[in-house]
Amino acid sequence: MSHLSLSSLLFLALCTAAIAQRIGPRGLSINCGSFSGSEVDGVVWLPDSAFVEEGISTRLSIPGLHPVLSVVRSFPFRNSEPPRQFCYVIPAFPGAKYLVRTSFFYGGVGGKRNPPVFDLIVDGTLWAVVNTTADYARNFSSYYEGIYKTRGRIIRLCLGGNDYTDSDPFISSIETIILEESVYNSTDFDRYALALVARNSFGQSGSIFRYPNDRFNRIWHPFVDQAETIRYSSNVSNLELWNLPPQSIFEYGLVVDGATPRQFQWPLLSLPNASFYIALYFAATSSRSSEILDVSINGVAFSRNLRVTSSGACVFSSQWVLSGPTVISLAASDGSEHSPLVNGGEIFSLLKLGGLTLSRDVFAMEAVKRSLVNPPSNWAGDPCLPVDFSWTGVTCAGDSVVRVIGLNLTGMNISGTISPEIAVMSGLAEIILGNNSLSGEIPDLNRLRNLEKLHLQNNNFTGPLPSSLADLSDLRELYVENNRLRGPIPSGLRRNSLNFRYLPGNNLS
Repeated sequence: MSHLSLSSLLFLALCTAAIAQRIGPRGLSINCGSFSGSEVDGVVWLPDSAFVEEGISTRLSIPGLHPVLSVVRSFPFRNSEPPRQFCYVIPAFPGAKYLVRTSFFYGGVGGKRNPPVFDLIVDGTLWAVVNTTADYARNFSSYYEGIYKTRGRIIRLCLGGNDYTDSDPFISSIETIILEESVYNSTDFDRYALALVARNSFGQSGSIFRYPNDRFNRIWHPFVDQAETIRYSSNVSNLELWNLPPQSIFEYGLVVDGATPRQFQWPLLSLPNASFYIALYFAATSSRSSEILDVSINGVAFSRNLRVTSSGACVFSSQWVLSGPTVISLAASDGSEHSPLVNGGEIFSLLKLGGLTLSRDVFAMEAVKRSLVNPPSNWAGDPCLPVDFSWTGVTCAGDSVVRVIGLNLTGMNISGTISPEIAVMSGLAEIILGNNSLSGEIPDLNRLRNLEKLHLQNNNFTGPLPSSLADLSDLRELYVENNRLRGPIPSGLRRNSLNFRYLPGNNLS
């Protein structure tokens, strides 16, 4: 997920024509840190308390801020702690394509002059390093946007504090907007997300525009260069263009003269050597004829003999390698009677998705966390991913599907009980919880057919040894000494292949 800038004052220029409309884009808009809902420029914003369990809400006393930027949620963090995540859990339709956008305006909530630098993580994949320092110095907010297909019934969006986070991570807003199937449909969303680099309305000067001009609330920035631009009455129907660009971008354009190729740098930044999704939008000014256009990027043909009519045209590449400054070159056919226009463009980098922890393991680990008193401080978000943020004491394995295979919390001053949901994690090979203050009964672990080590010594467990432990044929070590267990020892536990320790401290027979 890449980052763009929005002036906090430009936020006031969002389209106001939607105030009379009550629906807004389809999806959720969350005002982070807010305690009440609101409607701003036709978009309904929800308070964030239903989506997050941690953090501190702060209202910024800075004149002129857009209402959504005037409140922020921050998350107290010391970089001496283990890397940890602070997470929002947002309901979603499984397998649906979403625009996910996060916005940030610091406002000094972390007590430092400059904003912190921290990670942005979506469903276990590192999307971006959030660095708003340069924007904030100019009184700008920042936003990071990506296109993502959900892999479950929730989107888990986290801020990751790490050793270069020198004050509290923070966030102003989150938007998860459902996109229609045709939009950006050439991307393999099972392997990639799209991270926005730039989205521009060519030939237009002035303010940005978004909803209601764009039904998906995409943000279009104005873009002009020194050559001729034109404003005209557009006949384009965006329903014929699969990315469904807003009709507003076809009201302006950069003129392509048939005599001389038109060249301009876009986007206005140097790109890393990587693959990008590029879409360019065109229209002809006359309804009486079509124009023929050749498009190249950095001297390489992007599209030849593109037929441009007043109904509009789009040309795209789902994976185009770029590096450094990017120059777009447009050459109209010598026989063109009317100059075609280039009206807009979008460019995304391709973000390779990481693996995903099996959802039942995630839910089971969350149940284990709830049953414990004083679990490790970094137990938040996905227990396995990203690897740098994996939970203390949790061992994971796998590529596309990641499993929890080990839990080791020896001597960590933990109390509480062991949730019976631990037995859902069928990949567990080790449960090592010795030298704590755990109590209650040992749950039935009969589903853990891969379990090799169960260390529960030096705790306060009561009740019997579950008879199902004898059915775990791979179990090699069972340590339960110095608890308060009672009752018979299941006969199957007295086998030579099992190192079984139960004395002293129990009343087992």
